[in-house]
Amino acid sequence: MLYKFKSKATGDLIMLEPQGKHILQLIGKEPGAKGIILPSEMMAAIDALNAAVAQEELAIQAAKEASKSDGEVSAPATDGPRTISLKQRVVPFIDMLRRAHAEDKEVVWGV
Repeated sequence: MLYKFKSKATGDLIMLEPQGKHILQLIGKEPGAKGIILPSEMMAAIDALNAAVAQEELAIQAAKEASKSDGEVSAPATDGPRTISLKQRVVPFIDMLRRAHAEDKEVVWGV
C-alpha cells in the first residue's frame, strides 16, 4: 500500500506504507487507510517530527562514537546498502504541513 498525502495548499506527497505508518505514528495519528491532519494539529506534528529527528541523530552520533572507541573502522559510504535517515524522509512532509498550516488547509490521505 502507498500513502498519498494531499492538501489544497500543496502538491501530493506519496510514501511507501512502512514509512508513511512510521511518520503517522510519530505525530500521534492512527496509520489507517484514511485520515486527516487539521491545521490546529500541524504545529504539534512538526514539533514531534523534529524531536524524533533530533533523537535519531543523537543515537547515530552515539553509535559512531561507540564504534570509534571499540576500534572499529568505518566502512566507506559507497559500500553496502545506503540507509535513508528519518530527517530525509520527513523534510518533505514537514514542508507540506507548514505550507498547509499557513493556508489553513488540512492534509488528508486515503480519500
